[in-house]
Amino acid sequence: MMNEREKLDLITQISLDINEVKDIDLLLERILTSVRKFFNADAGSIYLRDKDNLRFSYSQNFSQQQKLPPGRKLIYNTFSIPINNMSIAGYVAKNRKTVNIPDVYSINDSVPYTFDSQFDIISNYRTSSMLAVPIINQRNDVLGVMQVINAQGDDGEILPFSPEDEPLIMHFANSAGLAIERAQMTRNIILRMISMAELRDPKETAAHVNRVGAFSVEIYEEWARDKMIPDEEVERQKDVLRMAAMLHDVGKVAISDLILKKPARLTLDEFEIMKSHTYLGARLFKNIQSDFDEVALQVALNHHEKWDGTGYPGHMDPETEEPLPGFEGANGTLKPKKGEEIPVFGRVVAVADVYDALCSRRSYKEPWDEDRTLEEIRQSTGKHFDPDMVRAFFSCLDVLKSISKRYPDEDEPQEKAD
Repeated sequence: MMNEREKLDLITQISLDINEVKDIDLLLERILTSVRKFFNADAGSIYLRDKDNLRFSYSQNFSQQQKLPPGRKLIYNTFSIPINNMSIAGYVAKNRKTVNIPDVYSINDSVPYTFDSQFDIISNYRTSSMLAVPIINQRNDVLGVMQVINAQGDDGEILPFSPEDEPLIMHFANSAGLAIERAQMTRNIILRMISMAELRDPKETAAHVNRVGAFSVEIYEEWARDKMIPDEEVERQKDVLRMAAMLHDVGKVAISDLILKKPARLTLDEFEIMKSHTYLGARLFKNIQSDFDEVALQVALNHHEKWDGTGYPGHMDPETEEPLPGFEGANGTLKPKKGEEIPVFGRVVAVADVYDALCSRRSYKEPWDEDRTLEEIRQSTGKHFDPDMVRAFFSCLDVLKSISKRYPDEDEPQEKAD
């Protein structure tokens, strides 16, 4: 049993670990994992504020996770609830109060909120104890709500959360608020860069790049597990990959509208100009000062390379547009990259980007149905795509589908809870 000093030291260390994560989605995962383990809670969830609503943004459930095959992830739906006194999370956000409930099925009538049991029914789970806290930033704005569920004793028995846990979870919430605000700022900067690209190319929407970023992380994580890459390395790379993948097409800001918005098929000369978005995007990250710069350059430059060597731009110095030393072709042409000459993150994003493009509506096409999309991915194995990446893609396909629902296009309806 830890004493108070040991608990505070552990909270401080966890807070430092949390602050290392830059991407908001991966940050929510790290926060909830840390908090749930600290309180020995079986499950938990985080809601983030979206104007007058809370959006169910991340969830974990150890008991449910244990029922899945090794390496598989829980699938959960996202939804929104109003910030009012009707729900537990809504009440916590509205009143900025921590709520500690011994049994959500025996809530006292003196409080205005109720527990919605439909989530337990759908998941075949029994929520009992719950500790919920508002996440507040330094300006005293409510950013969201964090809940930990079903405290466990040493023998696995479900217990109420102790009143002594309440100030401790506030420490976590304060640290989480700072980290979340910083991560949201980073995400918003990236999305503003995407907005510039979207002004030029309507296909480069926030929803599209969020999906490609999230798809890339899941495919990479599955691939890395098969390759037995150490967990610490995977966690570190996931953070930068998530952001870098979102910027895979940022080089399109330099391409003429006459080409980007042309409603007909491009001519060969126009396509050559379009291909330049790879190395033009890479140039934005040429002064490498961080892991993010390095990965973002790799992704921008290599996401159109193909496993069989028929992609572009090949072995090129993105700054000079000249062949890299030792890779000069005949008459100064570029030698193509193929196979494992293509950096890993270029191979990851290639699959993620094509999958989303095929599934999505475009001005020139309707979305492909699932069977046609998956068959195209299969047929492109060993040609366009790294076969190991395709295996990883199919292994996490159920998670990819849930991500698509989390980031719908603007013309698609989003779920709301009453």
